[in-house]
Order: sequence, then structure tokens, then C-alpha cells
Amino acid sequence: MYAFDIERPTRLTDAVKLLSDATDSQLIAGGQTLIPTLKQRLAMPERLVSLGAVDEIKGICTGDDGALCIGGGTTHADVAAGAGAYPALAGLAANIGDPAVRNRGTIGGSLANNDPSACYPSAVLASGATVVTNARQIAADDFFDGLFATNLEEGEIITEVRFPVPDAAAYMKFEQPASRFALVGVFVARFSGGVRIAVTGASEEGVFRWSEAEAALAGNFSAGALDGLSLSGDGMISDLHGSGDYRAHLISVMTRRAVAAA
Repeated sequence: MYAFDIERPTRLTDAVKLLSDATDSQLIAGGQTLIPTLKQRLAMPERLVSLGAVDEIKGICTGDDGALCIGGGTTHADVAAGAGAYPALAGLAANIGDPAVRNRGTIGGSLANNDPSACYPSAVLASGATVVTNARQIAADDFFDGLFATNLEEGEIITEVRFPVPDAAAYMKFEQPASRFALVGVFVARFSGGVRIAVTGASEEGVFRWSEAEAALAGNFSAGALDGLSLSGDGMISDLHGSGDYRAHLISVMTRRAVAAA
């Protein structure tokens, strides 16, 4: 590690002010991604602004419109325990990493980092959720912007994520056994107005929707409706864990499993 200052504000307004006061400040939520990054000197901010003591962005509730509202500072473990109104989301959170990661990592931190193999982005995109910051509301379809990139502005903090609860949903993940990150993860959500499918872990462009499968399932929500559908390995991540063609094949397999589970 290296020398840096750390601030622990207790109010959101103070956190926003601390970020704007210095030119080289960086937010830290659960630190499950940032701390390893600092250790490797891939990032070297002069000051960290911790959100760990900002209680106003933690917790789970049901909004007036029936949406499940989860504070950006809520840990994976608390989502797993408290998102019973959305079982697929609770199940996704329960299988992130290991107990140490689940009790420190937060949903807001995961979404702001937008790791290409993270689980939450698929849930947010498939659910058509709304990401709420200290400044505005961002629709899921407008939030993600490629690998490790989002449309958050400098100094914006995720305060809440609002999930419409679908009629049926499931998440299926084919994980890398050491890291438990998704080689491919598929989240399927069926609403009265249609079906949304989001894929994580596979594409070089980050999380994406599989529109052809959505159209096929709109009139017949069964695994059989996906017969004959496939994706190309072009543009898929290829590494020591699997080729692009392998990941493309896994998307079809995991989508069928998610539909059957839903």
C-alpha cells in the first residue's frame, strides 16, 4: 500500500462535499474491488471518501409503486436476507463471492465499478431498474457504458436502486470456481408487458440484453421457445477460462436454465 488520507463522513451531503473539495479523491464503499486495486498501485488517489458510515443510503424497503428499493450502501448479505419480495435477486446476492465479500461489498459499489463479470448489472438491466444518485435518476438501459464504465458523472454517488418486481424471474450463473465471478450469468425477468434478458460475464462490451431471445419468449415463455437461437462468439471475451465460442454456447444453456427455473 501507500500513504493516503481517508475520510468517513456520516451524511451523504458531507460525502459529496468531500469529493468536490479535492481533485484526487475517490469513493470507497465495501472496498472489495478498490482495495486490491490500490495494493497493485493501479490506482493511487490521495484521499479516500468512505461511505461505510453513511446510514441513509443503506436498507431495503418497498416503494409506493411496489418497486423494491435498495440503498446503494446495502451489502450483498443484506440484499440476500432482505429482498424476499424479489427471490431471484435475493438468490443472486446470496451467491456472490464468499461470506467475507458478501458482508463487505455493496450493491452501489458493484454497479459503479461495473466489472464485466459482476452479477448485479444483469439483475439491474433485466429488471429495467432505476439507479438513483444524489443528483438524478438513471434508467438501467442508459446506465451501463461498456467494461468498467457507466454514465455516472464525476462526484455522483449511487444512493438507491429501484427494482420493479417481475411476475417471474431467475438468475443462472456458470461461475469460475476460484473467484466465483460469472464466466456467464443470465438474468431472465418476465413482466406483463414482455420479457427482459440480460447477460453478464460474456461480452467484450459488458452486460447486454439478448433481444432475440426476449422476442422469442414474449409469446411462449418456455425453454423450448429458444430452440434454434444462438449467439456468435465474435465479440465475446476469450481468456484462459474459455473462448468466445464457449461463452456464447454457455449463454444459450444458462438462458434455458433460467427460463425453466423462472
